[in-house]
Amino acid sequence: MAASEHANPEVAQGSHATRGFTLLELMIVIAIIIILAAMGSVRYEQSLVRAHEAALHRDLFVMREAIQNYTLDKEAAPTSLEDLHTSGYIGEVPTDPFTHQKDWTTESCPDVLSPDQIPGGICDVHSASDKASLDGKPYGEF
Repeated sequence: MAASEHANPEVAQGSHATRGFTLLELMIVIAIIIILAAMGSVRYEQSLVRAHEAALHRDLFVMREAIQNYTLDKEAAPTSLEDLHTSGYIGEVPTDPFTHQKDWTTESCPDVLSPDQIPGGICDVHSASDKASLDGKPYGEF
């Protein structure tokens, strides 16, 4: 009977095909899938942080530009970020992408941009987050 099984290759392939995968083969495939999923989730989290950092840079740029324009136009620095909104220099005070609140840290400075400017008010804005970027720089220093 052994000779007849070897003589007919279809019978030999059929018995092998119905056998399926071994437990070891399945475990190796599952391990590879888990490793790839873990690598993908880390990259996804990093891309989210980078997107939040880009939004922070954009928001800070817009607010700093609005502070400068307000100061030059009104010859006095704004006393709060809400002044920029009420005067129409920004649509609304943006939400900090890391604290998820409108809790920006403002910096007052005695410097004047023009000789007619009244000293005082805010001249810079920073994030209120105490977290640090992937590069190690705190968001409050951006």
